[in-house]
Formats: sequence, C-alpha cells, structure tokens
Amino acid sequence: MHVHPRRQPRWVLPVLGAVALLAVCCSGGAALAAGNSSTSLAGKWSGRYSGAFSGTFTLHWKQSGSRLSGSIKLSRPNGTYPVTGTLRGTAIQFGAVGAGATYTGAVHGNTMSGRYKTGRGGGPWSAHKTS
Repeated sequence: MHVHPRRQPRWVLPVLGAVALLAVCCSGGAALAAGNSSTSLAGKWSGRYSGAFSGTFTLHWKQSGSRLSGSIKLSRPNGTYPVTGTLRGTAIQFGAVGAGATYTGAVHGNTMSGRYKTGRGGGPWSAHKTS
C-alpha cells in the first residue's frame, strides 16, 4: 500500500507567517514598554510651552516607580506649583493643580513633549533633562 503525503491548504503558510510576525511585534513592544518602566525622570527639567499661554518652565521631579511628584515653576502664570503625575511606558501625565493645568505627552530619553490644557485653552509643550 502506498501512502501519499498530505498537502497543506494554500492559506496555511501565509496565516502562520502573519501569526509569527504578530508574535514578534507584540513581544518587542512589551519588552520596550517594560524597559521604559525603569526610565528615571528624577531631577531637573527645563521646557517651553505655547498656545493659550506661552513661556518657560522648570520641573523638579521625584520618582517612585511610575509615580511622579515635585514642583513646576512657570513663567506665566508666574509661580511655583506642586505637581504630581504618572509614567506608563513612554506615556507621561501630570498636573499642576494650583496653576489649573494638566499635561500629557511622551518621554524619549532625556526629552519629553506633548500638550497641556487649562480652563482658558492649551497648546504644545516640550522639555529636556538638565540634571
């Protein structure tokens, strides 16, 4: 008796290739996010903002895991305000309650940028680590 090898349907190889590609992409993204959880934002940051308000700011961060706390000194409205936030992967969120501003954005090494919102409008912001 002669046994013929069974042929795979034509769709099997493309589907297996797509599954393998998806697995590689997802595991790489998880590794990247996990690697960024050790990103240290602690220290001094200097930045600029524009839009509804424009000026400069200085952030002094303390970090405990993904939690951020510290102070932000704004040129407009002029003053120093307490600030708290979170870092999840590269995504950062923080707020200065006394100034009525919330900030969202992304961290890339020693730089970060995003958008801020206030009751009177918002705009873009960016900062770099100075110490």
